[in-house]
Amino acid sequence: MIARLTRDGLTMARKKSLKGAGSGPSGKARRLPIREFSRSLPMSLLRAREAVMRQFRPSLRHHGLTEQQWRILRALTAVEAIEVTELAHVAFLLGPSLSRILRDLEARHLIERRIAKADLRRAMVSISAKGLKLIEAVAPSSEAIYAEMTKRYGARKLAELQDMLHGLESSLAELPDDGEDDDGTGDFE
Repeated sequence: MIARLTRDGLTMARKKSLKGAGSGPSGKARRLPIREFSRSLPMSLLRAREAVMRQFRPSLRHHGLTEQQWRILRALTAVEAIEVTELAHVAFLLGPSLSRILRDLEARHLIERRIAKADLRRAMVSISAKGLKLIEAVAPSSEAIYAEMTKRYGARKLAELQDMLHGLESSLAELPDDGEDDDGTGDFE
């Protein structure tokens, strides 16, 4: 059975099949010392991210871009140039993925790479004129999507949500890190 995610979790059809799968010999659901899967914050954030990205994907596909390529181009519009490892950090991409994506963007002449003057082992990346033209071509549909989301959800609520997410991120940044690099798309509860 195919699971369909909704705002409140899995659809009823999937819940029934999960209920049977998680049942003990007596047919009762297992009691585990962990919150319900549908109430997991990481899953709630992933469901929200998916709902948002589902709005943007058709436009990105129309312009021949993947989500990751778009993230990189958008990050590059905010800076004159950036070191590759810093770009990986701000775009939430792992190094090997970023290397492949940069190679593809460079082949399409959407970005430019050069060696850092201060350290010849490091590369600097910037968006090219062709990359900026692509951003300008995507911008109207992107802004129209934002306008529709704002209309549906409400400007005040959207601003509050962004403020709350920033606050959550800031408060969690103070916690110790486990030291692992993560692109933000890993599996977790």
